[in-house]
Amino acid sequence: MSLVNTTVDLGTQAYERLRELIVHGRLAPGSRLIETEIADRLGLSRTPIRSALQRLMQEGYIADTGNGRQSRPYVSPLTKDDALELMFIVGEIEGLAACRAALLDTRPALVTELNAINSEMLAEASLRRPSRERLFQLDNRFHSAYVQAGAGPRLLVLNDSIKPQAERYIRLYVDALIDQIAVSVEEHEKIVSAIASGDPDQAQATVRTNWRNAAERLGGVIARAGELGSW
Repeated sequence: MSLVNTTVDLGTQAYERLRELIVHGRLAPGSRLIETEIADRLGLSRTPIRSALQRLMQEGYIADTGNGRQSRPYVSPLTKDDALELMFIVGEIEGLAACRAALLDTRPALVTELNAINSEMLAEASLRRPSRERLFQLDNRFHSAYVQAGAGPRLLVLNDSIKPQAERYIRLYVDALIDQIAVSVEEHEKIVSAIASGDPDQAQATVRTNWRNAAERLGGVIARAGELGSW
């Protein structure tokens, strides 16, 4: 393997590991990011770390208070306005995927899968002490099922880039959203119904509505609980 390829692979590895730390909240919103400390933490040199930070900054996971030659990167804060923008974007991307999924000849199998996941979500939410991680994973599986079925390669790239940013919010505020899971399940049922009936326009509309309503629900939670990492 050439030196160039090795550097690219290490940069990708650093990017993926850093993004995971940010999305899962292990690097808290507003945290300063110092190259040497990150390099030590990940066991990598500063070159791939620098490349990863630049990529994460371009995608919005990281912000920078520095100017000119002095860079002072930090994990992007979680704000109400940012949450609304991200979820509206995800709604548009996933809406297109659902539109295409509604036209598939194989959609009966997809509908069966979606209904099963939705039932698991409702059952988990009905428990006295529902698992926040399981609810998150089930919701993620539901959306991923129709996206993977309907999206083409370009749409998947867009979704893979933007969706984890929305997941940051869901993960960190999920406790306050648990009591609204039943509403999400009802909205999911409308998505499944539209896909099952082979109505692409309705499938797109129901996904868009689900994400816009989710944005409003999350916005209310952030307004009550406060934004995270804002300076």
